[in-house]
Amino acid sequence: MDLSSVPYYDDPAPGSGRRHPRADFTSDAARLNLNGQWAFALSPTAAGTGESFSDPDLDLTGWGEIDVPSHWVLRGHDVPLYTNTAFPFPIDPPYAPTANPTGDYRRTFDLPAGWRAEGSVLRFQGVDSCGRVWLNGVELGHSKGSRLPFEFDTGAALRESGNVLCVRVHRWSSGSYLEDQDMWWLPGIFRDVELLERPAGCLDDLFVYADYDHHTGAGRLRVETTGRGGAAVTGELSIPEVGLVGVPTNADHRIAHVEPWSAEVPRLYQATVQVGAEQVDVPVGFRTISVADGVLRVNGRQVHLRGVNRHEHDPDHGRALSVATMRQDILMMKQHNLNAVRTAHYPPHPEFLRLCDKLGLWVVDESDLETHGFIYADWDGNPVDDPTWEPALLDRTARMVERDKNHPSVIIWSLGNESEGGSGFAAIERWLRERDPSRPLHYERDRTYAQSDFYSLMYPSLDDLRAIAQRTEPPPEALADDPALEERRRALPFLLCEYAHAMGNGPGSLADYQEILESSDRMAGAFVWEWIDHGIRRTEPDGSHDFWHGGRFDYEPNGGSFCLDGLVRPDRTPSPGLIELAKVLEPVRLSVTEQAVLVRNAHDVLSSAHLDFVWEITRDGEVCGSGELPVPVLEPGAQASVPLPTLPEPVEGPGEVWLTVSARLRAPTPWAEAEHEVAWGQGRLTPELRTPPQSPAAAGRMTGNAPAGAAAGNPPVGAAPGNAPAGARPAVLQVGPARLDARTGEVLALGDWEVSGFGLHVWRAPTENDRGQGELNNLVKVWRAVGLDRMAHRTTSVTPLEQGLQVSARVAPATQAFGLDVTYTWTPAEDHSVRLQVGVAPYGPWQDTPIGHHQVTLPRLGLRLELPAGLDQVSWFGLGPGESYRDSHTAAKVGSYRARIDDLDFGYVVPQESGNRHRTRRLELIGPGFAPLRVSGVPTFDFSARRWSDEALDTAVAAYQLRAEDRVYLHLDHAQHGLGSSSCGPATPARYRVEPAATTFTVVFATDAP
Repeated sequence: MDLSSVPYYDDPAPGSGRRHPRADFTSDAARLNLNGQWAFALSPTAAGTGESFSDPDLDLTGWGEIDVPSHWVLRGHDVPLYTNTAFPFPIDPPYAPTANPTGDYRRTFDLPAGWRAEGSVLRFQGVDSCGRVWLNGVELGHSKGSRLPFEFDTGAALRESGNVLCVRVHRWSSGSYLEDQDMWWLPGIFRDVELLERPAGCLDDLFVYADYDHHTGAGRLRVETTGRGGAAVTGELSIPEVGLVGVPTNADHRIAHVEPWSAEVPRLYQATVQVGAEQVDVPVGFRTISVADGVLRVNGRQVHLRGVNRHEHDPDHGRALSVATMRQDILMMKQHNLNAVRTAHYPPHPEFLRLCDKLGLWVVDESDLETHGFIYADWDGNPVDDPTWEPALLDRTARMVERDKNHPSVIIWSLGNESEGGSGFAAIERWLRERDPSRPLHYERDRTYAQSDFYSLMYPSLDDLRAIAQRTEPPPEALADDPALEERRRALPFLLCEYAHAMGNGPGSLADYQEILESSDRMAGAFVWEWIDHGIRRTEPDGSHDFWHGGRFDYEPNGGSFCLDGLVRPDRTPSPGLIELAKVLEPVRLSVTEQAVLVRNAHDVLSSAHLDFVWEITRDGEVCGSGELPVPVLEPGAQASVPLPTLPEPVEGPGEVWLTVSARLRAPTPWAEAEHEVAWGQGRLTPELRTPPQSPAAAGRMTGNAPAGAAAGNPPVGAAPGNAPAGARPAVLQVGPARLDARTGEVLALGDWEVSGFGLHVWRAPTENDRGQGELNNLVKVWRAVGLDRMAHRTTSVTPLEQGLQVSARVAPATQAFGLDVTYTWTPAEDHSVRLQVGVAPYGPWQDTPIGHHQVTLPRLGLRLELPAGLDQVSWFGLGPGESYRDSHTAAKVGSYRARIDDLDFGYVVPQESGNRHRTRRLELIGPGFAPLRVSGVPTFDFSARRWSDEALDTAVAAYQLRAEDRVYLHLDHAQHGLGSSSCGPATPARYRVEPAATTFTVVFATDAP
C-alpha cells in the first residue's frame, strides 16, 4: 500500500510530533486547566474551516462556542450514531469517507504569573477520533487513539499572554477502524486539556514496583525515575510510615512488614518522590500477581473476580464523565458486591483508576482496540494481521500501559476486544512481556490463546461453562492440530470476560452461573455485560424527557436498542438485575438449615470482623422478634454453624414463619454507611420451632426457602352455600363473590369489582431477551409465527354444577390447527370466597411445529382479567419487594409488601414485560370505594398489574406512548417463561421454559362484600 500521499488522518501511523507516553501522576508543579468554553465551528469535510484556521489573528465572526470536554453531537451539532459491530462507513482501510464532519476548536489563554515556559507540556486526555494541534500558529502534531492521552512539548511557541490554541478534530480517521467497540460514535475533545509546568531538572516519568511477599509479609519497593529522553535521574523517595525517608530512587528497598493492597482492603501508602524542584505524590499499593497451576492469585491468595464490564457513559455528556459520576459508579459497584471491573473496551479516564486504587476494585485494563466491523469482510484487511498497522497497535498498548502502570488496582492487561487474531497481537505481547512482566495478559477472541494467560470466552451456556470448570471442554477448532498449544490452553485459568447480557428485563440464571463459577479453582472470575444503559436524553413528542437508543435517531446503519444493556438505567437507577446480582455475589453466605444458621465467609482476604449479624422472625410478614446473632470471626473461606436464635416469646397462630439473618457493616467505610446490608439469608420455621427451645441443641426442624409447592396458609375449601341450579337457568349465577353469566360463562364481577376480559392468557409483551440476537434464540419470532400473540377464546360449553359452574373453552391462534383446551371450574368456598380450578390440555400438533429449529413454548400460562381503574394499590405476601421471575428471584425475600399499581413495573427504557412477583401466596387488591378483593394461590402464583394491556406494551417503542387506560390489567400466572439473557447469549435453559403440556392450577378469590 502506497501511503506517501495519504493525508495524516488517513495514514495508519498513530500520530506525529507527540512526546513519548508516560505515567499520569500528580505533583506540586503548576498545572493550567484549559477546560471551559472554546470557539467552535463544524464543517462537513476534513478540510474544516480552511487552511487559515490556525492563524492566531483569524476573524471568528460566525463561530459558535462549545464546552470542553464534551462531544459536539451532544451539543446540537450533527447527530450521535450507535452501532454494535458495523462500521458506519465503508470498509476501505485506512481511508475515511469524504463526508467527514470536522470540528475546529480555538481557545485563548494566558500563563499564570511566574510560570516557567521552558519544558512545558500540553496534554490532551482524550480526543475522538483524530486531533491536529497548533499553538500560536505553530503546528505541534496530531494523534489518533481516542481514549488515550497524548502530549506535545510546547517549545518556543508558548507566550506569556494571548496564547491561541487550535485543535482540528475529525470524526473519522484511520484510527476509526480500530475503535469499533459497540458504543456510540461520539466525536470531540471529550476529556481534559491541560498545560503542565515542568520545573528545571524534574523527572519525566516514574515506574513504581511494589511487590509483596506473602510468606514473610515483607514489601519490596523500587521507584524508577527517568528524565527527558528516558535517561535515569536519581531522586529522593520517602514513605515515613514505613521508615523510608530520603532514600534514593532507582534502588531496591526492602520493608520488613507491609499491609498488602487488595480490592477488599485497598491499603495505600502515601509516598513522595523529590527530583530537583518537583515533588511527586505516589500512592503505593504492595501486591504481587501470579498465574500458576491454573489459578489466578494475588498476594498468594486465589482471588475471585466478581465483575462487571463498564463503558463510560452519561446520558447528557456521553463519555465526558465528571469525577463525581466516576465515584458514584464505583460506590454503587461496591455496595452491590462487585469487586472487579473490566474497562470495556478502552482505558478509562485516569481519575477512575485513582478511585479504584483508593476505594478498592480489581481492574482489567483494556486497550483502545477493536476491529469487530471486519467481520462483514470475513476479516479480510483486518489491521491486527497487517504489519502496516503494527506501529498503531503498539502505540495504543504503550499509551495505556505507560499511563496506568503505577495503579495497584490494575492487575491484568487486556490486549483489546473482538479483533480476531494476527501478527499484531504477537508484537503487542512481546512488548508487554518485556515492559511489564508483573501482570498477566488477557485476550479472548484469538482461540489459540497464544498471547493470553487466561482461557476466556463470552456468553457460554451453563452446560458449556460446567464443562470448563471440570476441564472437560472440547478443544477449540483452532487448536485441533496443535497439541502443545492445546495443552497450554487447558492449563490456563478461565476468565469469563462477558456473560449475562443485561439488556432490558434480565438477565436470568445469575445464581446458576455463580454456582458453577465457584465450583472450581480454575475459574478466575466473570464480568457481566454491562454496567449501564447507553441511553441519550432527548425530548419526546409529548414534551417529556426520556432516553433514546440508536434506532431512534435518523441514521442507518444503527444497532437499535442494543446499547441498552446495562445493570443500571442511563440515570444510574439500579435495575432489578443489579439487585439480583448483588445477592448472587454476596461475600458472606448465610443459609438456614434444619438445625442452625450456616455462615461462610466468601471474601478473598477479609475476615468477617467488620460485620454484625442480626436476625428477625416474621409470621406472614409481621415481625415477631429480632436480635443479634453471635457469629465467630471467620477468616476468608471459613464457615461456622451457629445455633438458631432463642425466641423470646412463642410465635403462635397459622401462617408462614420465617427467620431472616442479615450481615451488616459494623462501621462506616469509604464506600458505604454503617449498617449497610452486605448479605442475608432466610429460612422457614416449621410449627415445632415457633416456641422457645429449651436449649439451642433442642431446636427442632427447619426448612430452607419454600419451593413452589411448599407454601401453607391457604384457607380450606368447602361447599359453601351457592346458587344451585333449579328450574330455568338464571341469567347471572352467583358463586361465592363471583358473578358469572350463566349462559356464556363470562365473569362479570368479583365482589365489588366489575370484571371483563377474564380468561386464559399466554402472551406477554416481549422482553429484549425474548427477541434473541438476530435470528439466534429469537423466541418472539417463534411465538408470533404460530400466533401466540393473537389467541382467540371460544366457549364450548357452560355446565351448572350442584354448587358452582364449569366452563369449557378453546384458546387457539388464528391460522393454526392446535391450541389449548381449557376448563374453568368455579365452586364456592368458605369465608365469602370462590375456588377456581383451571385445567389446561394442549391439542393438535404443537410439537410438530418447530420454527427456526425451536419447538414452540409459551410466554406465560395464567389468567388475565380487567378491573376498574379505581384499583390503586396491592398488598401481597410472597416474594418481594421488587420484581422476580422463575430464573431471577434469589434477591427476593419472603415477606408482606404493599405498593401502588403505578410502582409495580420497573421503567425499562424500551417498554417490555416487567413487574412480575414470583411465588405469591396471597394478594389483596385495594381501591377507594371497593371492598378489598383477596386472591390466594394453591399453593402459589405469580402476579403483575398495570394500567395498559400487553398489546399496548408490545407495540410501544418508548414510555411516552404508554397511556393509562380506564382499567387495570391483572395477571395471575401459573407459570411464566424465564428471562434468560438471549439478547446476546445462550438459549434460556429448558427448566425455565413453559412447555404446552397438560396442567392444572387453582386460585381462590375472596372478599368481605356480600
